[in-house]
Amino acid sequence: MLDQLERDVRFLKRYAIGSTLVCVVLVGAAFTGAGVPRREKFTEIDVERINVVEPNGNYRLVISNRARSIGPIYKGKPFGYAGGNRPGMIWFNDEGTENGGLTFTGRTLPNGRYAASTHMSFDQFNQDQVLNFDYTDQNGRRRVGMSVADRVDLDIHDLVMERDSIMKIADTVVRNVALRQWAAPRNGVPMAAQRLFLGRDPDKNAVLNLADRDGKPRLRLAVDSLGNAELEFLDAAGKVTYRLPNAP
Repeated sequence: MLDQLERDVRFLKRYAIGSTLVCVVLVGAAFTGAGVPRREKFTEIDVERINVVEPNGNYRLVISNRARSIGPIYKGKPFGYAGGNRPGMIWFNDEGTENGGLTFTGRTLPNGRYAASTHMSFDQFNQDQVLNFDYTDQNGRRRVGMSVADRVDLDIHDLVMERDSIMKIADTVVRNVALRQWAAPRNGVPMAAQRLFLGRDPDKNAVLNLADRDGKPRLRLAVDSLGNAELEFLDAAGKVTYRLPNAP
């Protein structure tokens, strides 16, 4: 009788241990998916930030509010400046480097005036934005349009590291000289030059501006707020060389 009782107790112990292990495995599988892809469906979700990432962890898309917005990322690593000021969406290329985004702001200022903006940009590879769609509004003084830019063929990460090294120079005179040299054209090519703007300027003109590789306007087509049309050709110094209609 005693032997039978001992056998029953040992069986119950083994059963309890086995049942516990099975429960642990099942719970773990529920939280990890146990390697099985899961698809969730939500009717509504409140979130401050969403990271879409590749299997290697590189960002592909970040959607966030202002406070949790991301700063510049180059090949998976932060650089340049901290986040916290770009509410919207930031996109990343195959290497985990930022290559454009959509941001937007709008608020009433303490003085009762307002400021608003929307900005969508597309970046040159390993560089900054070269195609923009912008709306800026300073209490009714608005600029709306599309712009195309040229940028120097230099890696943005290297340029920012170079600039940050210059900013550590204690002597302000030397630092300012170095910054001007840093921002100067490289081998005759400007760091950035707007080549085209198409839109509406703050003076309520509908305009098309075309510029040379240095960003100097060379042709301007405009229709002002009263409906008057004008076409101007300019030289490299900004002087109008020909105008239609001809000035009286």
